Amino acid sequence: MDRAKKEALVAELHEAFEGASTVVVTHQQGLTVSEVSDLRAKMREEGAGFKVTKNTLAKIALEGTKFEYLKDQFTGPTAVAYSNDPVAAAKVATAFEKDQKEKFTIIAGGMDQTAMDAAGVKALASLPSLDELRGKIVGLLQAPAGKVVGTLAAPGGQLARVFGAYGASAD
Repeated sequence: MDRAKKEALVAELHEAFEGASTVVVTHQQGLTVSEVSDLRAKMREEGAGFKVTKNTLAKIALEGTKFEYLKDQFTGPTAVAYSNDPVAAAKVATAFEKDQKEKFTIIAGGMDQTAMDAAGVKALASLPSLDELRGKIVGLLQAPAGKVVGTLAAPGGQLARVFGAYGASAD
């Protein structure tokens, strides 16, 4: 790889780390091209990214970011997953690790200023995503309104049934 390509890769990684709220460092060894492509596609579906990179370039890209504390994790055949959603990258990486236990391992991660070990990343993956949380909040906010409407409509319905019953008995 020539110097210009290395600089472009470092700039791209640095920008990704700057915008991410979560970074997951993984070891991957023996994955086929189709398996890596499959992982990238799954990451993209969830709004995350995945890069196989040289350790020295990743360490340079981490400089000046909030994930600089992850530099020591870049040893061996590493790759990084990153996402703006705090849960997305961890969720996809954890699911992929279950399928590819021999070839793919989560090493560490970080969420903003918080360093995590592999267990921490897996715990993060068990949390609901941002979209799921938003859906739950909307549901909670709509539930009381539905109950109020039901409560207000109930006396009118009862009154209509009484009039209907009275009208039927008068015939």
